[in-house]
Amino acid sequence: MTFTGAGGDTGQALIEPRVVSELPRDVTTIAELLKTAGYATAHFGKWHVGKSDPRVHGFDESDGATSNGGPENSRNPNPKQAYGMTERGIEFIKQNAAANKPFYVQLSHYGGRSQEDAKPETFEKVLQLGLGRDERNMGAAAVLLDMDITIGMLLDTLDELNIADNTYVIYTADHGTPGRNGPLQGGKGGLWDGGIRIPLFMRGPMAKAGSHSSVLVTGADVVPTVADLAGVSGKLSDQVEGGSLRQVLADPVSGKVARSREAIVFHFPHYDKDPLGPVSAIIAGQYKLVRIYEGQRHLLFDLATDLGERNDLSGSRVDKVQELSTQLTSYLDSIDAEMPAKRSGETPQSAALRNTNSRPDAIMHGLDENNDGQLTKDEVERLPALLRSLDKNKDGTLSRDEARGR
Repeated sequence: MTFTGAGGDTGQALIEPRVVSELPRDVTTIAELLKTAGYATAHFGKWHVGKSDPRVHGFDESDGATSNGGPENSRNPNPKQAYGMTERGIEFIKQNAAANKPFYVQLSHYGGRSQEDAKPETFEKVLQLGLGRDERNMGAAAVLLDMDITIGMLLDTLDELNIADNTYVIYTADHGTPGRNGPLQGGKGGLWDGGIRIPLFMRGPMAKAGSHSSVLVTGADVVPTVADLAGVSGKLSDQVEGGSLRQVLADPVSGKVARSREAIVFHFPHYDKDPLGPVSAIIAGQYKLVRIYEGQRHLLFDLATDLGERNDLSGSRVDKVQELSTQLTSYLDSIDAEMPAKRSGETPQSAALRNTNSRPDAIMHGLDENNDGQLTKDEVERLPALLRSLDKNKDGTLSRDEARGR
């Protein structure tokens, strides 16, 4: 999802569960698992699961507990670290390939959305593409181009060492980008598909070039997949919920992921970037149910026909809401999930209305007449009139405070 605070009573409508911000030592990582099979392990780049050095979690080499700032705790770790972590990863690969030792290396990029986060020559290439005048968009595009270049450096190394045919490369992300992810709804910090539907690419011995699969997978499937391909799946904890993608790699069209349950659940009982507040979601087949804890209500979408999650079916498909809600509750109960709590004697209100320190959404609140967290066509058509009404001093411009309803 994204980084959260400590949780607890943050002044919102609901009280959040406390957050575990340090990866527990008793959790077996993929590095520790692979070391039992003789693998050398390394992690370079962003380490965002606590202040402990990755070495205490099974990685032989690392950049340390870097968080967002990199080894030098810089405001803009990129572009230096984008290329630096790649070069360190390549050197690690070369050393272990020369020793004929199996290896696992994880490169976690820092990202960025400004001109300072990319190489000058890379930013210049983006300018020449004519993508518009939005500096943040151009900065983000340049950062991605630098990442693309460094991934190419890595793949070239595997080819040069003649080990590409015996090496798996996995590329994925942690969440959707902040802001727009059209045609999907929402982004980072929420459970709309724009926040949780992310890329997954795999290259390796079993992966067929140019193939594509529509099988629903999650990040929880990566560890079981790596363990299976490395021959150590028998050492996985029974608490690991994902399944191996081996069958999907072998047969992208009809291959299945063997899991303990068919439905996939996302649970985020915290406040972040989504005005819906704490939510859970369950995806079963083509249907997705979102449970909103403020007000205890549900949204239901048919992702097969409504990928953008624009048409809430909760009113017309009460049977499906009840079915998926029961499954969701059963799962959360089975893992003893932490839940947001109501304030004693208080009816939950929207986060934007209650917390004056949060970014108010005066425009969204003014347009969203039925308070369902999304805008219908009729509601959107009210935008010009609403913007005029927010211009309190009638000077023809809209200040930040006016846009926030202050």
